[in-house]
Amino acid sequence: MPRHPLAIACLIVVFAVPVHGQTARRPIALDDHSRIVSVGDPQRSPEGEWVAYTVSTIDADKDRRNTDIWMVKWDGSERIQLTSSPDGESSPRWSPDGKYLAFVASRGTDEEKKKGGQIWLLNRAGGEAERVSDIKGGVQDIQWSPDSTRIAYVADDQDPDAEPEKKEGWKRKTLPPIVIDRYHFKEDRTGYLKDLYSHIAVFDLATKASTVITGGGTDDSSPAWSPDGTRIAFLSKRGAADPDRTSNTDLWTVEAKAGAVPVPITRTPIRESGRPAWSPDGSRLAVLLGDDDQNTAYGMNKLTVVPANPPASVGPAVTPPIYMSSLDRAVSNIAWSADGQNISFLLQDDRTNHVATVPAENPNGAAQRKSSGQRSIRALSPGKDGNFAVLATSPTEPTEVYALEGSNLRRLTNHNETLMGELRLATTEDFQSKSKDGTEVHGLIVKPSGYVAGTKYPTLLIIHGGPNGQDEHSFSFDREFLAANGYVVLAINYRGSAGRGNAWQKAIHKDWGNLEVVDLLGAVDEAVKQGIVDPDRLGIGGWSYGGISTNYAIASVTRFKAAVSGAGSSLWFSLYGIDQYIIQYDQEMGQPWKNQESWINASYPFFNAEKIKTPTLFMGGEKDFNVPIAGGEQMYQALKSLGVDTQLVIYPGQFHGLTIPSYERDRLQRYLDWFNKYLSPSATSTRR
Repeated sequence: MPRHPLAIACLIVVFAVPVHGQTARRPIALDDHSRIVSVGDPQRSPEGEWVAYTVSTIDADKDRRNTDIWMVKWDGSERIQLTSSPDGESSPRWSPDGKYLAFVASRGTDEEKKKGGQIWLLNRAGGEAERVSDIKGGVQDIQWSPDSTRIAYVADDQDPDAEPEKKEGWKRKTLPPIVIDRYHFKEDRTGYLKDLYSHIAVFDLATKASTVITGGGTDDSSPAWSPDGTRIAFLSKRGAADPDRTSNTDLWTVEAKAGAVPVPITRTPIRESGRPAWSPDGSRLAVLLGDDDQNTAYGMNKLTVVPANPPASVGPAVTPPIYMSSLDRAVSNIAWSADGQNISFLLQDDRTNHVATVPAENPNGAAQRKSSGQRSIRALSPGKDGNFAVLATSPTEPTEVYALEGSNLRRLTNHNETLMGELRLATTEDFQSKSKDGTEVHGLIVKPSGYVAGTKYPTLLIIHGGPNGQDEHSFSFDREFLAANGYVVLAINYRGSAGRGNAWQKAIHKDWGNLEVVDLLGAVDEAVKQGIVDPDRLGIGGWSYGGISTNYAIASVTRFKAAVSGAGSSLWFSLYGIDQYIIQYDQEMGQPWKNQESWINASYPFFNAEKIKTPTLFMGGEKDFNVPIAGGEQMYQALKSLGVDTQLVIYPGQFHGLTIPSYERDRLQRYLDWFNKYLSPSATSTRR
């Protein structure tokens, strides 16, 4: 194409020059936390010559992150920083005609920023970025129409109580009372849920007019344009008797104009998810299928393809054919090839995540893997040439943008290369063990740099959250930092984790804190047996379900000398109506007044607190509605009452996941200090 991106004003150009020579490497330190660059959201340009992506950095002095948009040439020869605003940008999206790069940013005066993120355009022919939308409440999830004249996005209903002085009959500036009448009425970060929802809207670039094309009392998400630009596919619970009482979203389409009536494409008993993907000819839609409400916490997404024009009536509770039905692994990020012959996706497997394809006309075909190795691919942007821009990471490589050509993975960016060149990292290896019931369990073991075989090390069992997630071959600052301070780290994919099939995930259904502990303790036993672990210097910890599992473990055995339970809980009775999991509670556990025994069993750590002898640090976010801080407070109070050494750390204004850099750093330092206090690693191992 004739336009060259260098014509854009005020760009920072970085040529990809290899780094030569090496200095003496050192272990990773806490100060390196603010030097890690987070790379994300790769998007190939229509002609395939460039990849736009985001770069997030930490300003330690200002204690904040900032995200800018960059692009890199497909041959890797050139990198260009496109934005440098202190306000941050996200969601780079190329117009199909290649003339513009759209993104979302909240810039301008304080009053303008209050409206939320708006659509901005960079003209590839040159000039500054221009804000083109002025939409109260801002925009989310922008998607170009095929003719490059419109942008679909997700719009939120506006809360009339947000500006109390403008509310009719309310003369004061204090906020009116929050009035709730919904079944599911709380959500982390969002807070209390009023009758306000998200809908699909369309922004017209020529007229600057914005039109909401879906409405009603449910959330609509994941818009995807049909190839001819007349319709938008999306996901919604509309049609359910009470959308709040189910997690089951279905696939819908709607004409991209005001007053259009949404049409159901599927009406399955299980949840559709991901972004719908239209076949190039517009005749079919690919979408992900998960599980029903009773298994909402253990769903494993499968691929299905359905006609884009539904029959006259969509029958209830009909599940369409599953592609690769014998494939007992989760798929995500689906995309059609330009010729419509293949469907590509990310394939989650045991401790890895890779790119794979399946023939579009053969639902029973086998998945053909395009990438391989002990790494994790985390995003997928296809090109017309059949190649992909992806994000990839490994235990020794933070996430960067790569080109996947055939089966060849070629790195395009090196934002973390300088830092990685300074560091002497730990060694991450596959780890297998057998639980006492004979179950084979997989995970990772991270050994400090300079590890000496035959030496017994203080060891930390660090448990991932979810539980429907996995520890995989990816870069982990937490694991590296703990290993750099003299610890062996075990990261175990206990039953309930992802990556080993749906039966593995559902093994803990209605039986929390049992098989997870069996598997975790079995892994520790194996590491002791191999002569790696000092059994007298064992620590355990985790966040979210990792903190929950920590509580179960320390109430079951006394072998751990120190524990850290972050964003955890134990007294489940007390969280009914307090956190965001009402659908799971009612569907999986049953209502507590009807199933008291199940709830008592699940609350084992609290009702057996007198068995806990392990000094434990409890942590959490003050505003967490996912696993409220009350869960940590109760366990802290129990151990304090029993005279067990304990401490409670609450992060002001934080939700389930910490986002302020100094708090993230503080969490890691407190982990280290707490473990050091009880496990006595070598004095030379402590590095701040």
